[in-house]
Amino acid sequence: MSKIAPCLWFAREAEEAANFYVSLFPDSRIDHVQKNVIDTPSGKPDQVLVVSFTLAGQRFMALNGASHVEFNHSISLAVDCADQAEVDRLWNGLADGGKPVACGWITDRYGVSWQIVPTILIKYIADPDKAKAARVMQAMMQMVKLDIAGLEAAYRG
Repeated sequence: MSKIAPCLWFAREAEEAANFYVSLFPDSRIDHVQKNVIDTPSGKPDQVLVVSFTLAGQRFMALNGASHVEFNHSISLAVDCADQAEVDRLWNGLADGGKPVACGWITDRYGVSWQIVPTILIKYIADPDKAKAARVMQAMMQMVKLDIAGLEAAYRG
């Protein structure tokens, strides 16, 4: 088990958000729902305080912090995708109520930023042939949802 788990702050949607995320990723589950034991700014006794959950093997926490705090792009969750089917499935799931941004970035319905990235992109932009890497970067910069066929075409020139 990892020592570090990102904690996502929600006003009151922690359990709803955790269930949504768990529905999108294999090897995911709700691990524990902790309810308030006393009145707190987060809610009354027996209302959800913290949800511990696992996404694709990574631990997370979702906290009902009572007040709304905006998420922003300064932190995002990057997802390594094996193929276009995985890119499409995750993109479409996160786009439900969310907002596509650019270059594989998407903001979900809760305001959390995600990067949905095909594994091959990292290989292509790290290629020692700088012309190939540059073509791939140029192609990526024109995309919203990343398209592996388009990245491959740019790589081949």
